[in-house]
Amino acid sequence: MAMLASFWILLVLMNVSMGDGQSVQMDTVKSGFVGSTVELRCLFINSKPPVKISQVTWQKFYNGTKQNVAIANPALGVSVLEAFKERVSFKYPAVRQSALEDTTIVFSSLRLSDEAAYICEYTTFPAGNRENMVNLTVYARPVTQMTLTSPTIVAHHHRTKVATCLSANGKPPSEIKWETQLDGESTLQESRNANGTVTVHSDYMVVPSRKTHGQKLTCIVTYRTERITDSVVLNVLYEPEVKIKGFDGNWFLNRQSVKLTCDADANPPVTLYQWKLLNGSLPRNVEIRNNTLLFKDPVTHELGGTYVCDATNSVGTRSGLVEVNVTEKPMPRGPPGNILGILGVVAVAGLIAGVVVTVCMVYRRGQKSRTETDNDQTDLPPTHKPSPPPHKKKAGDIKGGLTSDDIQVVHLGKEDEMQKLSLQPTYYDMAQSESTAFTDKQNPGGRFTELPDPADRVTFQLPDSQQHCPQLRPPSAYPPVTFLPQHPYPQPHTNTPMYTFQPNAAPPTPRNPFPYHNEHSV
Repeated sequence: MAMLASFWILLVLMNVSMGDGQSVQMDTVKSGFVGSTVELRCLFINSKPPVKISQVTWQKFYNGTKQNVAIANPALGVSVLEAFKERVSFKYPAVRQSALEDTTIVFSSLRLSDEAAYICEYTTFPAGNRENMVNLTVYARPVTQMTLTSPTIVAHHHRTKVATCLSANGKPPSEIKWETQLDGESTLQESRNANGTVTVHSDYMVVPSRKTHGQKLTCIVTYRTERITDSVVLNVLYEPEVKIKGFDGNWFLNRQSVKLTCDADANPPVTLYQWKLLNGSLPRNVEIRNNTLLFKDPVTHELGGTYVCDATNSVGTRSGLVEVNVTEKPMPRGPPGNILGILGVVAVAGLIAGVVVTVCMVYRRGQKSRTETDNDQTDLPPTHKPSPPPHKKKAGDIKGGLTSDDIQVVHLGKEDEMQKLSLQPTYYDMAQSESTAFTDKQNPGGRFTELPDPADRVTFQLPDSQQHCPQLRPPSAYPPVTFLPQHPYPQPHTNTPMYTFQPNAAPPTPRNPFPYHNEHSV
């Protein structure tokens, strides 16, 4: 407990000592450009009770040595050393009247040599010396310049220096970049000066040609946060590039008002045009007007040949030629280019429209097919669901050689006659009906029951047996399917009907039922 009390007492004493002690307040770093003015702040925080300030001394600390700059003494006044006398002064005149709590100094016309650490030291009584330090950095803004190697550059086929960008005497060094559409390359060189500044030198090299003429070249110098740009436009001198215009390939006999024009691209401009005809002389009816060759008379075969135009400027002379052919009759002309373009656009638009229509039709058919399939696959109630079709067997697999031709539909129609009908599909009547001849159950859904299972045994019995042959009803609009064979008993082929109906005849004697195997087909 005693140790804890002692700790708290010591902590309180330290806080009081720190709160009542003296201190010197200064900026940590300061900076300025060469030739500018900068303030170095120094403020003394006195204690309570205050101590007596005996003297304030400013010192320059550089390369491990100290050099006095300025001194303020209550008794002796203010003094500035000779090396700084013209450029250093105390900010507040009260310093001369013994008010030494704020001894900020002002540096004017900064020099690169002023870059150093500066110490502000207070001498007090009886507390002793108190001091602090600030680091001063001096920057040098570079001089930027961009120049062309030559005001005019003659085109040739090797790479050459066309422009130079210079950032001289900068501190810190600058960064140089080029911005252009030219396909060239740049070089970069740095050199450090004796005063600590750096000069950056960059050259731009390109192959001068007709394409480089008139191109813009920009030098971008980045210095700290500043961005300096300068631009030039290349002036490249090149020989004429000659093309002869006017011959459209359709010079026919007696055509009027034809001419040839010598079109030359050159820097500087062409000063002389000369026309000639290879392997001959120009026709007599030709007039030369500067760069144009006019044919006054109608076209004749004499105008055919190779025409040459020589164009000359201060760089050199270049030539162009054209072969003129004269035909007997005008050549058929196709549709103008703009009409062909319009027709092409229309054709492409029609093709795209056809593709879109085809895709839409296919899509709609697919949608319709899927809808019908979904409707067909809709699950009906049990009383309306059609029975699955029976499994069809091959004719060779049926025992006894029974085929689909052996199955017929029997109707009770006119007297003394039975009619053969072709096989009809099963009809599903959705209306209410009574029990049918094929089931002894009531059919509330009004449709026939499922077809007999092939596993069931089918027997045939004459109509006199009610047990095996139920009473047939008169045929409806849609006759039902019978499963009676066409020829249950082998008989010779005759034209007499199998059965005849005699109303007053005695009933025939019953016959044994004719058994069938457990297979049948529909």
